[in-house]
Amino acid sequence: MNLQNRIDLLKQLGDYLQNDLNGEWNAVMQKAYEQNNWFTPDFTALAAKNIAEQFLQADKLTQWAKHYFIDDNVAGKNVGLVMAGNIPLVGFHDFLSIFICGHKQTIKLSSKDDILLKHLIQKLIEWNSDIKNYVSFSEMLKGCDAYIATGSNNSARYFEYYFSKYPSIIRRNRTSVATLKGDETTEDLEKLSDDIHLFFGLGCRNVTKIFVPKEYDFVPLLNSFNKYKHFIDHNKYKNNYDYNLSIQLMNNRFYMTNGSTLMVESESIFSPIAQLNYSFYDNMDLLLESLKNNNDIQCIAGKDIPFGNAQSPSLMDYADGVDTIQFLLTL
Repeated sequence: MNLQNRIDLLKQLGDYLQNDLNGEWNAVMQKAYEQNNWFTPDFTALAAKNIAEQFLQADKLTQWAKHYFIDDNVAGKNVGLVMAGNIPLVGFHDFLSIFICGHKQTIKLSSKDDILLKHLIQKLIEWNSDIKNYVSFSEMLKGCDAYIATGSNNSARYFEYYFSKYPSIIRRNRTSVATLKGDETTEDLEKLSDDIHLFFGLGCRNVTKIFVPKEYDFVPLLNSFNKYKHFIDHNKYKNNYDYNLSIQLMNNRFYMTNGSTLMVESESIFSPIAQLNYSFYDNMDLLLESLKNNNDIQCIAGKDIPFGNAQSPSLMDYADGVDTIQFLLTL
């Protein structure tokens, strides 16, 4: 397939995600939810919508390819791809990057998310059987020319050991934070609440820590969380909320809550499910300087990106700031 063939197929996939005429994609989303209750159909539909709108538009894909001067003269290597499974289709951008470059890929899916992408690849095969020559799935990744692997800090050490002799991108735990000035509007806070709560806060682009000025009034922020108060009816989420609440109570620590999201003062930028950490700052410039040098931070809402945009990255927003396309074009 040449570059234009690939772009046309990806556009067709975007149309499929946005216009599921016979309910096929809905049935797949339901199956994924039954396997992994964190993947609610609403959140999977949102992930698919973002992918279709931000990634799978012909004009955006064409401009993306032009930016890197991608053409049909690619010596197709086989890239081993280890995907995470924290939120629905979280590894789609890696698949897309390899595919648009014209490389082959062997994918090891997470057991938490091994239904959605398989279905989408099957749709591509239905439309063009040549896809079989470009994409395959395997539990063992051996004999690849390069590797892209995403996982925990612990698994990253294994990846670095096993893939040390090959070109690779290894990704670890990351999270996102937000900086507030105290003059945010109700709309700003509602958008920040989306950045915190979408996908139950399980993504590396979810805000898990906020920095606020001294004497900050938390009440409007807590009120903005009420949009997601229904999370408490989700069994897995409620178990996490109850557990983290019990820890605060047993340790006699101060906390705030709207009944479904805990707020706890903590130095850590990582927070457990159902909890948002916060810290006070004195000087915004000094704060931003310290955050800029923190390799555990994916993005800073309110600074790098506007509130509400954390979970809708563009094609040029690369995980960990590592340009995947540039890496792939050097193979």
